[in-house]
Amino acid sequence: MIISLLALSVFLAGCSSNEKSSSGGSGGSGGSGGSGGKGGDGGQTEITFWHGSTGMGLEALNALVKSFEESHPDIKVKMVYTEANEGADQKLLTSVTGGNPPDVATFDRFKVGSWASQGALTDLTDMAAADGISQDRYYQYAWDEASYQGKLFAIPYSTDSRLLYYNKDHFKEVGLDPENPPKTIAELEAAAEKLTIKEGNRFKRIGFIPWYSQGWLYSWGWAFGGEFYNESTQEVTANDPKIVEALQWMVDFGNKYNVEDISGFESSAGSDALDPFISGQLSMKVDGNWTIAGIKKFKPDLNYGVTPIPTPTGTDFSTWSGGHCFIIPKGAKNTEAAWEFLKYFGGPEGAKAYYSKLDGSLSVQPAVNEELQRENDPMLKAFIDILPNSNHRPVISEGQLLWNELASATENATRGKGTPKENLDKATETVNKALKK
Repeated sequence: MIISLLALSVFLAGCSSNEKSSSGGSGGSGGSGGSGGKGGDGGQTEITFWHGSTGMGLEALNALVKSFEESHPDIKVKMVYTEANEGADQKLLTSVTGGNPPDVATFDRFKVGSWASQGALTDLTDMAAADGISQDRYYQYAWDEASYQGKLFAIPYSTDSRLLYYNKDHFKEVGLDPENPPKTIAELEAAAEKLTIKEGNRFKRIGFIPWYSQGWLYSWGWAFGGEFYNESTQEVTANDPKIVEALQWMVDFGNKYNVEDISGFESSAGSDALDPFISGQLSMKVDGNWTIAGIKKFKPDLNYGVTPIPTPTGTDFSTWSGGHCFIIPKGAKNTEAAWEFLKYFGGPEGAKAYYSKLDGSLSVQPAVNEELQRENDPMLKAFIDILPNSNHRPVISEGQLLWNELASATENATRGKGTPKENLDKATETVNKALKK
């Protein structure tokens, strides 16, 4: 039942800070109204659009809406800001179950499978096919993540990827080649040891923390060659031996440097200008392309580089990507007009109107990134180059549960509460039982 989704928590992992910047005010008309209708001049159809963007992200959405309305004078878009927090999911689901949802909403692609499985989203498959919108316009993983059981339920628009950031000046200081960053896990460990400065139980500087920032088990599980889901059996495989190996490596790393001391470092770490990588207290970290903008803003002279996440062999590099999409909630009153809006943003013209306002952010359409010359930024180019090898989290009805179980397994194992295999066996069993209900 749809109502069961009300228990889901919102996953707010690595998304571009531009899209949810706190630097600007709330946007649109405000309020909490659901679907629009006939109104305005000349019998316009008004669609209600819920979003959580502020700052630069809001400026980009405003540019998109302006461009759309100019080319579609018969449709008026009423923008309604809904704060991007855990309550946003509940608010949207309440509107769906109450029969008064917005016509369009921005949405985390990660949740499409969970919501589609509960009947909370409008099936877009036939509309997309009729208008020639197909996977070949998008990165494969983004299209897959917007789909569930062979049906399309969202139009993807943003994406990201994750790489290893490293401080070149720190590398020079300890005799490491700043133009030859770690490629293997062994090289990463050796570099981390050289870069770490510890006084007693306090880190003056730490070379690396595997689980810091975007160092989720997804990052390392794929880097070690594991798979989290078996499409053939439709079962979660979080206890894949390669994923167990990845978590064991994280545990061993924590034990080497004392996980309690690392925890103390993490608890005192700041954000923005006080981010430990920006402030020089952390020499390497796994993070997303959105971090480039933060570095430009808070420490533009930082001498750093980015490189693929190391693997045991130093080959077969990969990453994983998240991002957002547009959905039409089930029960929307103006589906046809809403689809026109999704179709516009899902095409090159709408995407260019949006992304021309967001330097450093990536579209899910390779052609749009190319036309906007995103690859001219050497840092951003590295994140684009890895996208064809990107993974996405399993599109399953229990995607949020899997995320929570993996996070718990990592926390427990690194804290000595059970072995990596024991924790991942439990996570696998828990999610697969839920999938069979």
